[in-house]
Amino acid sequence: MTEELLGSLRASAAAIEGELVALRRKLHAYPELSFEEERTSAAVAEWLDGLGLDVVRRGVGGHGIVAELAGTRPGPRIALRADMDALPIQEESSLPYASQVPGVMHACGHDAHTAMLCGAVRLLANRRDRLAGSVRFLFQSAEEINAGAKAMIEQGALDGVDEIYGLHNLPTLPASQTGTRFGALMGSVDQFELTVTGRGGHGALPEQCVDPVVAASAIVMALQTAVSRELSPFSPAVVTVGSVHGGASYNVIPERVELAGTVRTFSADIQEQMPERLRRLIERTAQAYRCEAELRYIRHVPVLVNDDACVRHAEAAIDAVLGRANRIEAPPVLAGEDFSVYLQRVPGCFFWLGSGPKTGAERAYGLHHPRYTLNEDCLPDGAAVLAAIALGRLGVSS
Repeated sequence: MTEELLGSLRASAAAIEGELVALRRKLHAYPELSFEEERTSAAVAEWLDGLGLDVVRRGVGGHGIVAELAGTRPGPRIALRADMDALPIQEESSLPYASQVPGVMHACGHDAHTAMLCGAVRLLANRRDRLAGSVRFLFQSAEEINAGAKAMIEQGALDGVDEIYGLHNLPTLPASQTGTRFGALMGSVDQFELTVTGRGGHGALPEQCVDPVVAASAIVMALQTAVSRELSPFSPAVVTVGSVHGGASYNVIPERVELAGTVRTFSADIQEQMPERLRRLIERTAQAYRCEAELRYIRHVPVLVNDDACVRHAEAAIDAVLGRANRIEAPPVLAGEDFSVYLQRVPGCFFWLGSGPKTGAERAYGLHHPRYTLNEDCLPDGAAVLAAIALGRLGVSS
C-alpha cells in the first residue's frame, strides 16, 4: 500500500470535516451515560445507513453497534473501535452546543471518538475495492464503567477478528499529534469497597465505644504502605481511597464507616497480588483498633498492553497521514481503558490522538474536567488515521 494512497485519506477526511463536526456537536449536546446510549446509537445507525455495509447489528453489549465492511478480495478481519458513553459531570464549558442534559457531559471526548469512527467508515466504504479482507467497526457502550468491552465480547463482537485498533483523544497533546507506545500503555483498574464496624456511642465517652473512625483513618494510612513499602519503585502502582463516609453528628461515634477506592497497577502479576495484600493490611489494622473490617474487591480491567507488530502498523499509518514529526513516544499512565479487555484476546494497538490547542496561548482542561473542550481539528485526523490503519493492513495495489 503506497504512502500516496494512505496520505490521500487526510484530504478525503478534510472534505467531510463539516459533517463530522456537526455529528460530534449533536452527540455532545445530548450525552448519555453508560448503557443508556440509545440516542447516540440511533445517530450512528443513521450515519451508517446507505454506506453499503455487509452487516449492521444493533443492541450489542447494551446499545452497541457492530458493522462489517467486506473488501472485494479475501483476507484478514481488522476491527476498529470507538466508545460512546458520557460521564455524570455538570458541564461548565459555555459552548453553544454544551450538554442539554443536566449532570451529564461528554467530558472524555467519546462523542469525538464516535464521530471519528463514523468518518473512517465513510472513507473505507468509498475504498472497499482496495480491501483484501474485511473491517469490523465496534461502536461500544459503557467504557466509563469498564463494562462495555466485556459485554460486546460476550455477544460475539470480537469473533473472527484478527487485530483490533483504537484511539483516545488527549487534550494535553496538540491536535494533529499522536502518541504511541510499545507494550504497556495504560494501567489495570480495580475497585474496592470496605466497611469498618465498631461500637457507636457518645463522643464524650470513647471508653464505652469502639471507634471505627479512628480505625478507618489508620487503615487509609496503612494502605499506602502496600505500594511504598511492599513494591519495588520500578513497579508502578497506586492505591487511592476516594470516598469515606461515617457518622452524622459531631458528638456521636458512629457504628460503622464506609470507604471506597481504586487500585491501579502496571503489571498483571502485581494486579493479581493486590487483593490479598489489601486484605491483610485492612483486617490486621482493624483488629488492632478492636474493629471488624469487610473488604469487597472488584476486578475491572487488566493492564492495556499493545502488540509490537500492531504498534508498528499503526505508526506507519500515522506517519503516512500526519507525518513522522507529529508522532511521539507516549509515556505510560495508570489511567485505565477497557480496550485492554479486547487486547487480552486478540493483538492490537491503542494510541493517543491530540485534541488540544495547537498553541500554548489557550488553556487545555484535562479529561473528566467540567470545562474540558476538544479541538475539533482532530476529528478528520482521527477518521483518516483509523481508515489508514485498516487500509494499510488490508490494502492491495490497483
